[in-house]
Amino acid sequence: MTAEFIDSLAVMLLALGMTTAVGSMYFLFSALGNEKKIQSLLFPAAGIGVFDFLSGFIMSFTWPLPSSYNMLFGDPLLMAGLLLTVSAIAYYKHYDISSVSILLFFLGIYIIIESVGIVNYHLETGNDLLAAMGLYVVDGIAALLSPVMFIDPKKGKAAYIVEAAILAIGTLIALFIGYTAIYGHLLDFIKYFP
Repeated sequence: MTAEFIDSLAVMLLALGMTTAVGSMYFLFSALGNEKKIQSLLFPAAGIGVFDFLSGFIMSFTWPLPSSYNMLFGDPLLMAGLLLTVSAIAYYKHYDISSVSILLFFLGIYIIIESVGIVNYHLETGNDLLAAMGLYVVDGIAALLSPVMFIDPKKGKAAYIVEAAILAIGTLIALFIGYTAIYGHLLDFIKYFP
């Protein structure tokens, strides 16, 4: 079997898992009041955010995959990367980043709409459907709930921990799909020579 296109989804899923892991740790450390740990997340967040933005941008505007998969995968990663990078820089500069959660809320709506599209347009089937729906629904819910950032972490500790847990679940799903994908893609592309 030869590959008909370059498939960068495995590494993008790895990056998405890293993105949601950083988000999960941010909410957890905020709930615990550990500012030093939050500061330690800023440079990794900016780096992975830039990667997400660039890989999403390339996918959204060059369409390396067949059909609407470019919108399904590229668009949300582009926006998530942009918001993660902006948040990391703003937090580093000591700005309040709670307003970013409104933009994440809008991204959550977009992701939930994509979840409906996955089912209605049969973009994924069988075992892939369950994993894809799990990823999109969990990440969509996490984005929809991100305005908990407007609550003081000391007063809304439980809300921050719930958000951290949801993002951790999204992390595990993204990493599972990404690791499974890279294993399969190694065989799919074994005889591919550009």
